[in-house]
Amino acid sequence: MELPVLNETPAASAGGCSSHSCGTSDDQLGHLSDEIRSKVENHPCYSEDAHHYFARMHVAVAPACNIQCHYCNRKYDCSNESRPGVVSELLTPDQAVKKTMAVAANIPQMTVLGIAGPGDPLANPERTFETFRRLSAEAPDIKLCVSTNGLALPESVEELSKHNIDHVTITINCVDPEIGAQIYPWIFWENKRIKGVKGAKILIEQQQKGLEMLAAKGILVKVNSVMIPGVNDKHLAEVSKIVKAKGAFLHNVMPLIAEAEHGTFYGVMGQRGPTQDELMELQDSCSGDMNMMRHCRQCRADAVGLLGEDRGDEFTMDKIESMEIDYQSAMEKRKVIHEAIAEEMHSKRAAKVEKAASHADEPKLNTRPVLMAIATSGQGVINMHFGHAKEFLIYEASPNGVRFMSHRKTDLYCGGDDTCGDGESVLQQTIRSLAGCEAVLCSKIGYEPWDLLEKAGIVPNGEHAMEPIEEAVMAVYKEMAAAGKLDEAAPQEERATA
Repeated sequence: MELPVLNETPAASAGGCSSHSCGTSDDQLGHLSDEIRSKVENHPCYSEDAHHYFARMHVAVAPACNIQCHYCNRKYDCSNESRPGVVSELLTPDQAVKKTMAVAANIPQMTVLGIAGPGDPLANPERTFETFRRLSAEAPDIKLCVSTNGLALPESVEELSKHNIDHVTITINCVDPEIGAQIYPWIFWENKRIKGVKGAKILIEQQQKGLEMLAAKGILVKVNSVMIPGVNDKHLAEVSKIVKAKGAFLHNVMPLIAEAEHGTFYGVMGQRGPTQDELMELQDSCSGDMNMMRHCRQCRADAVGLLGEDRGDEFTMDKIESMEIDYQSAMEKRKVIHEAIAEEMHSKRAAKVEKAASHADEPKLNTRPVLMAIATSGQGVINMHFGHAKEFLIYEASPNGVRFMSHRKTDLYCGGDDTCGDGESVLQQTIRSLAGCEAVLCSKIGYEPWDLLEKAGIVPNGEHAMEPIEEAVMAVYKEMAAAGKLDEAAPQEERATA
């Protein structure tokens, strides 16, 4: 069966995974029990492989929060920012259920419904659990997830376990109260505002207790951590070890978003976010102790669609009110499509294993690693024009194989306005965002970007359109090796801004 396209318009989306990638790729799923595998293999956040194909949505039913973070500023009625805590519409539980049913009927690849804000879901228990209760009964084929800071988690575990909730995300930025006091100015605990180290200590204790309780219930836990240079960056490797020991399934180390225009404390005070190299180095240092998630897009609290895209404007409440939805028919359609996707994923995994076995006796290359940028709209293939990409997926090729590393957002230079606020062209900014990469693979590319990429020391390549990402990356890597381009490190200054 030919799989339906999730979004017919060009949109950057999902990347691939490999036997060498970090995250829950197919080799990492192989050691799991059938029960756990069934919980993650079609979850786009818990499985790097699944995010080629499956979509998620968040419903914004939880406005209040019980802690303050220096990196957070919740914004309402905002459609111009893509980051946690931002929403365009606050929903009642009734509206949230109606919206979920509409999205599930119109985007049958949607498998996951999450409540992630814009405040903390467990600080809004009535609204959160009413939404979950309704969806458990009315849409049992949808996985339910919740993301929380963990302060109210222990008292909520029993209620969470009563519903169709197999996945919980806890944001844990530290296990040291002294560091926590630099991140959280206060918490609201037992009807009191508690500041500084004392408040951070309570939060950390609640997070760790809640994690242990969830693990004991068999609920999969993903831990999110925000990397804040100079605050917790040297501490997060310890966090990773501790949360793994307490039963966490996956660790997602995310970069601090701290642009001043977002109005956060860190943004106003000039706290910088990590560089790409700093983030990847920390993720690598944690990966020895924990499965790492590298494909996170730090989604809005009302995100809809594949990771890396937002179709929320298609499902505002005024548009949903006019939709006629036969959810029974939609469920039947969803089942057929999910089975077809599962069959395709299984076939690709089997082909990958077979191909790896056929090359097992080949001598390993004696070459250095290379980063390559990929333009894709999903399903694990190179299928996007360079000028249409809103983000590029970054892969590392090395003698050990291919692994997904990160994603880098950019603006459409084929979208009209050709300049950024600082006078730099959008195309120049796009090429600057690919610093450190030595090749970019896309379906097509124009003459102007081709020339500027070459001047920046990045080789443009449009010869692998519609090929699987990892196979194409390795093919280009072998070509570079055969041409003698990988014998020594490429000077960084050769890959400067165009």
